Amino acid sequence: MRKIVLPLAWMAIVVLLSLGVSGCKRRDAQTLSAKPNIVFILADDMRKDDLNYMPQTRALLQDEGMSFESAFVSNALCCPSRATIMRGQYSHNTMVWTNGNSSIGGWQAYQRNGDEEDNVATRLQGLGYRTGLFGKYLNGYKDTTGRSPGWDRWFAHVNDINYYDYQINDDGTVRQYGSTSADYEVDVIADHAKSFIGSSAKSSVPFFAYVAPFAPHREEGLGTIVPAPRDEHTYDSLKAPRTPSFNERNVSDKPSGIRKLPKLSAAQKAKIDDRHEKRAESLQAVDDLVAGVVGKLSEEGVLGNTYVFFTSDNGWHEGEHRIKGNKGRPYEEDVRMPLLVRGPGVAAGSTTYKLVLNTDYLPTFTDLAGEQSPPYVDGRSLRPVLNESVTSWRNAILLEGAQNTAYVHVPKSPAYRGIRTVSTATTSTERKYIEYEGTERELYDLGADRLELTNRYDATAPPADLVSRLKSLETCKEDGCWAAEDGQ
Repeated sequence: MRKIVLPLAWMAIVVLLSLGVSGCKRRDAQTLSAKPNIVFILADDMRKDDLNYMPQTRALLQDEGMSFESAFVSNALCCPSRATIMRGQYSHNTMVWTNGNSSIGGWQAYQRNGDEEDNVATRLQGLGYRTGLFGKYLNGYKDTTGRSPGWDRWFAHVNDINYYDYQINDDGTVRQYGSTSADYEVDVIADHAKSFIGSSAKSSVPFFAYVAPFAPHREEGLGTIVPAPRDEHTYDSLKAPRTPSFNERNVSDKPSGIRKLPKLSAAQKAKIDDRHEKRAESLQAVDDLVAGVVGKLSEEGVLGNTYVFFTSDNGWHEGEHRIKGNKGRPYEEDVRMPLLVRGPGVAAGSTTYKLVLNTDYLPTFTDLAGEQSPPYVDGRSLRPVLNESVTSWRNAILLEGAQNTAYVHVPKSPAYRGIRTVSTATTSTERKYIEYEGTERELYDLGADRLELTNRYDATAPPADLVSRLKSLETCKEDGCWAAEDGQ
């Protein structure tokens, strides 16, 4: 287990930061009547339960803001999820379905569809925000000194993304980073994000910082996860969670792709545990990044007028349902996300169970900036959730993966469309229904079976209400998605 959770000196700093001060009282440099700043921190392949290993983040954002217990991504794969964040649209509207550059995947598809010309960056820049991107942009962004429109500060990975020995497009100049401790990717991203916050605060203009470190993702082509030197051995011998879904005993009710998976061997379990330990250790630098960003906001006197969002692009399997690793499936391990938000009007220590999605970030940010959402957006603003004024809200979301099976992310599984619901005033059921390409189906009563152990689908009595709603969701667009998500 971890040897040091939070040093006493850090605890004192956390207390000060939670009060919006840095050693002494000072007024915010930006008044609360001005447009708020927005900092969006996006981890890579982080599961919801990985928050257990981030004590500073929990202290600074969860204890001082709102925790979202029902936050999801629709397509649990890096590039499709990030395209959705940028555009506020489901994958069937962005047409970014996979990671590799192609007509339906990667930066190539995003760019070809014209999405670089109109997105969260261009919208906020048009509203007077100083914008900056730091870290991972989109899969397939490589071999270029070009920069995406809408960003005043551009510090984005090009080519393979690793913890060391990587390249950054620094405002049009490609810079090579090496293998010293000073080159550790998460720390480099943190330093440049904090520099941007400092310079933006001093210019007295609102700013939007999109901060996307690599951890806890595996290195490209290597499969390794590398903690910062200071965090090595922090979680020695830590094991992956051993819930009943780990190395699931009976998968006879699962789709054929799962049924074909053998039970995990002792060697495979050991590899999963080793990777889990490294994931937890790599997240310590992300935890430091969050603390550093909040500290910089406090130091510059703008914390009280800044919204800080922390989430992930997708989750990760660690032996659940016999899946050794990877993502891109509709199970909870892949689609359910951590989401913490701190900012003006957000009650400290509050929790919401409202069903939120990565389609919601763009409309939230434009709403906070005082502007209506672009007409193409499928999501909705989280502002009434954040200030707890919400009266009605969605009770279902669409889950979708791959345009068709030929484009499924490795390891291959059938393309799917699904619907996930939450309880409403008229029903206490929380369900998930998945239609795979072909004839295979899954249905789970999540209220009684959170781990998705028992597939309740009966071909002789399919869930008519979910089948009907899924048909509306899988092709929905713009306001039509609101109606389909609300069950109208």
